[in-house]
Amino acid sequence: GAGDIASLPLTKLVREGVIVDVSDAVGDWDVITPGQITDKVQVKRGDILVIHTGYHRYYQGMPEQDLTRYFCLHPGGTRELAEWMLEMEIAWWGVDAGSGDHPMNTTIRYMRPDLTRRFEEKVGMPVGQFFGEYEYRHKKSGRLVKEDLFPLHYLAFPEGCIHAENVGGEIDLVLNRRCIIGAFPWKFEGGEACPCRIIAFFDVGEPSVEELRGPGVGCGKPGDRRR
Repeated sequence: GAGDIASLPLTKLVREGVIVDVSDAVGDWDVITPGQITDKVQVKRGDILVIHTGYHRYYQGMPEQDLTRYFCLHPGGTRELAEWMLEMEIAWWGVDAGSGDHPMNTTIRYMRPDLTRRFEEKVGMPVGQFFGEYEYRHKKSGRLVKEDLFPLHYLAFPEGCIHAENVGGEIDLVLNRRCIIGAFPWKFEGGEACPCRIIAFFDVGEPSVEELRGPGVGCGKPGDRRR
């Protein structure tokens, strides 16, 4: 519904936004709410929003690697978060976890019945009852679709509110800060998803004369501001 990766303009991919840290408010299987976000940062209409849960530390190769926890137990949003993002006209958003949706609101609930049972014990009700159903209008056919999975995909994507999963890197250095955020995917014609690099840009002020001179054309001192 939102077109292919190649059709995404840079004006959508690179703009002002904010990185919010909700890691102190959420843990395994918790629900991320709009209130948890707005309690920490100001979100403006049309922003890019990156959500830090802290779960990137469980990704492959990290000191605390735990792939089951990373992909299947991470916190996530529900229909409430999807509808709030649409209301705020979020350009795109990212999260440092395996899915933009809550894992128990994806097909993981069927692929890992052992985890689903644990989740139901935690919340005290069947998983389907906890998340409920929702309806959306299919963009191309116009038909009304009833669904019980992936609200942050099915509700948001057709309206152009796409997201980046598995955000990590040096995200811990930019928490609860407003800046220019850019996503740089391949210009993938016909592709619905692809790897991308996400960068936070900060205004560090005017360079000094010494920094402008530098050691030579096209060079820079280690650790200087020109990166």
